[in-house]
Amino acid sequence: MREADPDRIRSILIVGGGTAGWMAATLLAGRLARQSVAITLVESAEIGTVGVGEATVPGIRDFFRDIGVTGEEVMRASQGTMKLGIEFVDWAKPGTRFFHPFGLYGMASRGVPFHHFWLKRRAEGDATPFSAYSLCTRMAEAGTVMLPPEAPANDLAVFDWAVHFDAGLYARFLAARARQALGVQHVDGMIEGVERAGDRVAAVRLRDGRRLEADLFIDCSGFRSLLLGEAMGVDYEEWGDLLPCDRAVAMPCAHGGPLSPFTRSTALAAGWQWRIPLQHRVGNGYVYASRHLSDDEAAAVLRGRLEGEALGEPRLIRFRTGHRRRFWQGNVVGLGLAAGFLEPLESTSITLIQTGIERLTQLFPNRHFDPALADEYNRIAALEYARIRDFLLLHYAANGRVGEPLWDAVRAAPLPDKLAHKLRLFRSRGALARYEWESFQDPSWLSMYAGFDLWPERHDPMADYFTADELDSAMARMRAAIDRAAALAVPHARFIAERCAAPAA
Repeated sequence: MREADPDRIRSILIVGGGTAGWMAATLLAGRLARQSVAITLVESAEIGTVGVGEATVPGIRDFFRDIGVTGEEVMRASQGTMKLGIEFVDWAKPGTRFFHPFGLYGMASRGVPFHHFWLKRRAEGDATPFSAYSLCTRMAEAGTVMLPPEAPANDLAVFDWAVHFDAGLYARFLAARARQALGVQHVDGMIEGVERAGDRVAAVRLRDGRRLEADLFIDCSGFRSLLLGEAMGVDYEEWGDLLPCDRAVAMPCAHGGPLSPFTRSTALAAGWQWRIPLQHRVGNGYVYASRHLSDDEAAAVLRGRLEGEALGEPRLIRFRTGHRRRFWQGNVVGLGLAAGFLEPLESTSITLIQTGIERLTQLFPNRHFDPALADEYNRIAALEYARIRDFLLLHYAANGRVGEPLWDAVRAAPLPDKLAHKLRLFRSRGALARYEWESFQDPSWLSMYAGFDLWPERHDPMADYFTADELDSAMARMRAAIDRAAALAVPHARFIAERCAAPAA
């Protein structure tokens, strides 16, 4: 029988383990099942992983589904917890807080988005906060969770959820699945050289003399970018002029409070602090600008803000915000830190790994590596990074922390054209611009506009179809429906204990 494509890819070598490497190995092995593609992952036990991705966004559950596992299984294996969104403390100004939920706000009517009805009533004197129309926010405030209904009665019941997990345990979980169930080969070895053949990588050489060849190489080697950056010479586009932070110090601690179902981001003088609650510990980190704070000072600040006993020493991470100018060059595709980095403000690191793998499966090449495939991959990836960058930049640009050099500078800096247009359009009349390859949809942008009080002066005149009394009655019914739905949720700690508690150590 004649083979369908004699030039098909027969071997893939993934360079580097960690979250990026094992996610790639697991998804590719599943997608390429029955196609006789040998997948090998090489990593060295001598090299640690950065492990910045302990929080995710709801899209991660699509990945779980694709590899045949559930969120509960992952949480059980990785000391994980549920995440309903992100709480932002002291960003709008000191003493304030707001929530970015994974869910909708209110209900649209007659083709008019809900926020215009809320704006109409606010102008007429109704002081009910916008967040009162979000079920997800209500549960987060109460520290309760539930699984979304399979068939929600209306938009008021629509919400989503993601997970927090121990990145090391998550990678171990994926590694076991990739090796035992999917046949991925694992090589423990230190790479000491890369062999080129024209415009492609031919093989990597290990310190012990072994030589690993492949048709397609996936670079998951972290910030070093061993294949894409070093071997293929792809330059890095830096965005330090837009996003000011270039370092992070991380330190876990014991729990000192309830098991909250959300990530917390607290603005500090030189950056911001993350708090990620896991079953066995709390992940903490201070993301900061080194020109405003020394490494020792950052570690001291973080240590002084821990809620419980420190469970490790401070770990310093240096990074450059931005991405490689090409994500796919020749027969090398970069994923994770090898491709680029956007600070973990909205938990997008793992999202970019996931979408990168998915995009590769959609544009999967043969051994000719048609440049059109790489061009399209690179076009989409660059757009995706830029869209996320702009969403993160909004957090900085809209801050109200007056009198602090870092925050004053980012507030005064000019914005990229696409973000500036999006803001002008919303401030004009509450219109929401949507660009190609936006990772964050309208509700996420609305949560930022509401949190930073960036509301327009005018609402959509189409909202004037309803009288004030009609809107009052409808909006009261919405709040009551949210109350009823929220009453079905259970405390987060109870949900974890009953459904996905990790085995005792």
